Amino acid sequence: MRLVDHATEAVDLRTTPVHLGRGSRARPVEGFAWDPEVLHAYTAAVAEDGAEGRMVMIFDGEGPGGHWECHPAGDELVVCLSGSVAVTREVGGVPDRVVLGPGEATVNPAGVWHAVDLEGPASLLSVTATLGTEHRPRTATTPRPEEAP
Repeated sequence: MRLVDHATEAVDLRTTPVHLGRGSRARPVEGFAWDPEVLHAYTAAVAEDGAEGRMVMIFDGEGPGGHWECHPAGDELVVCLSGSVAVTREVGGVPDRVVLGPGEATVNPAGVWHAVDLEGPASLLSVTATLGTEHRPRTATTPRPEEAP
């Protein structure tokens, strides 16, 4: 995994996220994978950006998400590019669900547990404050108390 400075080639956001950092920098993350070792290397490489760092990535798929997540460092923007995307947030113990169509977006506030479901084939773009992100298994419609931090 490495951050690329001054990239001039096209970047496929489905496989290569872009890190937005301090100083208005946008750097593709070559060799990114949802692997603990790669995630650790990414976190270390962008540590100087702190809570201001954001990861931009496109996800394609369908079906329910397999986990709840929470981004304590900042808000997350979720944009539906195609299909239908449902975002469920746990707010005060009550699920709050919003369904997005193409071109529609929602913001998951910092520190709020949420899950994303792709209803049929769908594509979404996310802009995520990754610092301190936590995940919990999706075993219920909202995070159970033992699943929450």
